[in-house]
Amino acid sequence: MRARSLILIMIAVLLAGGTAMLARSWLARQRAEPAQASPLALPAPAKSVLVTRAAIQRGQILRPDDLVWQPWPEGVLDKSYVLLGTRTPKDFAGSVARFPLGPGEPITDAKIVNPGTRGFLAAVLRPGKRAISVPITPTSGISGFIFPGDFVDILITETFPKTGGADNSPGQGQTDRKAAETVLHNVRVIGIDQRLEGKPGEAIVGHTATLEVTPKEGEIIELAAEMGKLSLVLRSLRSDGQPGEQDVADSGDVLEKPTYTLDSEVSQLLDKPTAGKEKNAPVSVTILRGGAKTDEAVASQPASKGS
Repeated sequence: MRARSLILIMIAVLLAGGTAMLARSWLARQRAEPAQASPLALPAPAKSVLVTRAAIQRGQILRPDDLVWQPWPEGVLDKSYVLLGTRTPKDFAGSVARFPLGPGEPITDAKIVNPGTRGFLAAVLRPGKRAISVPITPTSGISGFIFPGDFVDILITETFPKTGGADNSPGQGQTDRKAAETVLHNVRVIGIDQRLEGKPGEAIVGHTATLEVTPKEGEIIELAAEMGKLSLVLRSLRSDGQPGEQDVADSGDVLEKPTYTLDSEVSQLLDKPTAGKEKNAPVSVTILRGGAKTDEAVASQPASKGS
């Protein structure tokens, strides 16, 4: 009897221990499964949206530096937003803001006007301004590094024909004279037919630049293009304050004092232009005869040697 009771007790103990081990293993599996199946276990990666770095005014020409990537909650992500990987800030260079944009506001195609599309000039031109195009070369256009939104000065290089003597005879040993003159200051570039492609930062120079001018400035540029060669001189964005804030009624030819340079200032081998009266020009001589006083005009004569 005792042996049989002992065997039954041992079997009961083994069964109880096995049951306890199975129960513990089952509870451990039940606790691990909800943690693995929970969607909050690993946060979803945030997406970046292209937004404005600072406030953008209506009609302002966009630059790549005006835009920046910013993480955006996926729950409020609009399909019209520009996502990282689809386009770059350089794709919006030269576009114009259709409406005022606040800092950190997402960029959409409905808020901008792209160059070449309908209504571009109407959106970019300020009140009282006109658009005029001028031809440019790799030299006159600063090798393609002038972009929409930049401010430039207009420089003209002129050639003056050789002059003769007092009797209008052809000049002897004289050459054509040249001069350079700045005719307009602080002119905004609103368009240029160039694009960036190939290697990063490698510019392909355009052939035409479109400028924003007043009616008077347009007349000056049109006449200057017939008189000589035009060149664009790029201005610093930090010079004389913010150029975009100037009064739209101001004319570029009166913003600063016009400057010019003659060829004789560049080369010491060229004679400087004669200043004052021409040789043999009539001079006034006062003659006193008794109590009478008369003025007579006589031709000046060169001084003789030895006098």
